[in-house]
Amino acid sequence: MQHIPIRTNPGFSIRDIKGMDMVQSLHRHDFYYLLILQKGAGTHSIDFTDYTIRDHSIFLLRPGQVHLIHLHPGSTGYLIQFHQSFDPSPLLRNAAQQNHYQLENSAIWCTQILEEFTRQNDKYEEVIKSLLHILFIQLIRTQQTPATNDQLQTLQDLIATNIHQYKQVSDYAALLHLSSYQLNAITKSALGKTCSTLINDHIILEAKRQLLATTNLVNEIAWHLGYEDVSYFIRFFKKHSGYSPEAFRQKFK
Repeated sequence: MQHIPIRTNPGFSIRDIKGMDMVQSLHRHDFYYLLILQKGAGTHSIDFTDYTIRDHSIFLLRPGQVHLIHLHPGSTGYLIQFHQSFDPSPLLRNAAQQNHYQLENSAIWCTQILEEFTRQNDKYEEVIKSLLHILFIQLIRTQQTPATNDQLQTLQDLIATNIHQYKQVSDYAALLHLSSYQLNAITKSALGKTCSTLINDHIILEAKRQLLATTNLVNEIAWHLGYEDVSYFIRFFKKHSGYSPEAFRQKFK
């Protein structure tokens, strides 16, 4: 079975993208991806949501999300990439609940981060983490919806990691040492949807990722997602997306 192309990056890196263009086909990362633009034009699709790139755009991607980008020549800014182990701050988890921001003057922190990373003076990593924390605070302050609580974020992480094996609310309630009722209360309060809907949404999202980023057969994708009955998977996908898997692939590939 073919896997979605995964780009890896050890530790932490930052680079100046002044004047360059960036064209990347659909892929995913195993690290956080932070694109901060002073000037920019182009398009960016993240988990099948399309964004128009403008001046002062910021894109923050979580590990596992798929994206494709076309950044036009003449765009300027910084690309920061790092594993969660570099900065496990809850501020990062909160900020990364939203993928796209518009924020002026963010390059101030990036310039300092690049300088610290280039010189690598004593405790430079701690300085970089502090500057990132300030940036995350600024992003959180501008979020369109309130940041999710820790339990919900943990649930979302568990679903992303275990969706191939666990598909019932009771499974995740057990992992979180909560009752199914308590778990539904958390998701309804924060997102206005049941935990079951949240699980189904992620199954459909991962199926779409596989359909558009690989050439895997539908039965291979079904098995990858833990469905032995391929016909059931096809009916499930059509019920929640409005398309059969093959029709979705043909229309949006």
